[in-house]
Amino acid sequence: MMRLHEKVVIVTGGARGMGASHVRKLVGEGAKVVFTDILEEDGKRLESELGENTLFVKHDVTSSTDWENVIQKAEDAFGPINVLVNNAGIDVPEVSTDEYPEETYRKVIEVNQTSVFFGMKYVVPSMKKAGGGSIINISSLAGIVGAYKKIAYTASKFAVRGMTKAAALELGDYGIRVNSVHPGFIRTPMTEHLINDELVKMFPLRKAGEPEDVSNLVVFLASDESSYSTGSEFVIDGGLGAQ
Repeated sequence: MMRLHEKVVIVTGGARGMGASHVRKLVGEGAKVVFTDILEEDGKRLESELGENTLFVKHDVTSSTDWENVIQKAEDAFGPINVLVNNAGIDVPEVSTDEYPEETYRKVIEVNQTSVFFGMKYVVPSMKKAGGGSIINISSLAGIVGAYKKIAYTASKFAVRGMTKAAALELGDYGIRVNSVHPGFIRTPMTEHLINDELVKMFPLRKAGEPEDVSNLVVFLASDESSYSTGSEFVIDGGLGAQ
């Protein structure tokens, strides 16, 4: 039997890149996946490709109203939610702290951190109806160590790691597990411009990661195979953070 047979999953930021990889892998393991993004054209294309076990919903992850709409549409389509993958996020070019624009800082925090809070807040009642669940918060290696001239990104990703632990302490009573995933350099549209031969030489495994590497971990955390894991961070960085 497929590892996620009949599980109902929400994935944010799922229209392309790492999120789209998660969606494909989850569907391939038998899940019914509602995936969301602001990229409507890309989302509709992926929904058409993957078929009846998927539903795309246009979604601003910083809007509580949009979150309520996504939860309702997911339940209407497939039933109570078993898994949430808080994947949506943004990054910005390197900017020194003393020159960092306030509006940019606030935007990064809203998209990368506040959206994770909203996701957990609004999915919990549905997971309680389902009898439990798994929340997977995609953080970053920058949630373990600082990232150079990326104070907002680092702040948001450290916050996601801490919020994960706080939620795990609270939600275990309901059979809801909460874990964070911390990718290093993964080849996606958001990071492709950063990856080069000189950088890759710094990695103990001497290669950048691929989206499917992270998706394999997401499937593990979504499945019952990880039933005794909660409040933990799972680093997938080719060993970069070990140095």
